[in-house]
Amino acid sequence: MIRVGVLYGGRSGEHDVSRCSAASVINFLDRSKYHVTAIGIDRDGRWYVQDEPEIVEDRDFGHILELNRTGNWAVNHYECNGRLCIRNCDTKKEIQLDVIFPVVHGTFCEDGTLQGLLELAMVPYVGADVCGSAVGMDKDIAKRLLRDAGIPVVPWIKIRKSEWIDNPVAVKEAVVSRFGFPCFIKPCNAGSSVGISKVKSAPDLGSAIDEAFEWDRVILVEQAVNAREIEFSVLGNEKPRVSGAGEIRPRHEFYSYAAKYIDSDGAELIIPAEIDRQKSDEMGRVAIEAFRALNCSGMARVDFFLDRDTGRFFLNEINTLPGFTSISMYPKLWQHSGLSYGMLLDKLIALAFDRREKKESLRTVFCEFKDEVRKIK
Repeated sequence: MIRVGVLYGGRSGEHDVSRCSAASVINFLDRSKYHVTAIGIDRDGRWYVQDEPEIVEDRDFGHILELNRTGNWAVNHYECNGRLCIRNCDTKKEIQLDVIFPVVHGTFCEDGTLQGLLELAMVPYVGADVCGSAVGMDKDIAKRLLRDAGIPVVPWIKIRKSEWIDNPVAVKEAVVSRFGFPCFIKPCNAGSSVGISKVKSAPDLGSAIDEAFEWDRVILVEQAVNAREIEFSVLGNEKPRVSGAGEIRPRHEFYSYAAKYIDSDGAELIIPAEIDRQKSDEMGRVAIEAFRALNCSGMARVDFFLDRDTGRFFLNEINTLPGFTSISMYPKLWQHSGLSYGMLLDKLIALAFDRREKKESLRTVFCEFKDEVRKIK
């Protein structure tokens, strides 16, 4: 039986969202195929193995996975027969896991840092690798790569915190002259719409920039588009496939954190999206191109803006570890395409093993070269 470790929680502002997603993953993993261990990551970065994963009610998220903070656990950062070993330093109890399913979001979780640890341990894990995770998380770098790949993105500028501190007047003037109002202000490295503001007038610009800088030292200003929000789910490694299109119809000013997770009536999910077949096929093709351009693997949710005025579309962002509740768009799009939630989890775990197997086939030691050097000497 495959031993699966489900990681959840984390140090980011999306800690609670992760616990909500993890509750669904834990619930749907097939116990006839997998021995499941839940590992909660606290807000300070400490890992805690959960003896009995417990799903509890939550005022905001409905149900979340409990995080019991017991034990003093250490994790290997070196190869251990292709497994992740987690050891309780107090009791000497050790857990060995064959594959890791990170159900985590945001910084220190989805940005390549966690993936780097798992790479060092040489353990299979679900989702994008270090490069794909880091690039997908950094909105500025992702936009540059997508633009260079010929994929349309919304116009933007990047602002560093030092620039804002040194000359806020010049920054404001640059924003107004480039975009006017409304415009969007967002942290460069964050998800779930954390720290994002829609600015409608000059008096609100400074506070929106300050809010974004609370979450990152680099922020983006983006042109506002009168757009519909269209999303696709991508699944695979070297040969990814794409789902049909879904549409998010926010009932708030935009698809904010509150609309996504707090307000049960914050948005409507339309599956399939009500767009013509030719446009849907074109956007699906671009979703796969973007997946490859950013070196993604395993899975990603690809989000587009479809301009109501011109009919043009822009790729907004890629989420390499998207929300995974039973009502999240990523699994729901696959369900509509005929792949159940449980089958989707099976496929993602199989893709994790497939990628690790291919990496292990690569050479890392230059024994022959050393032998040739000896002959020359």
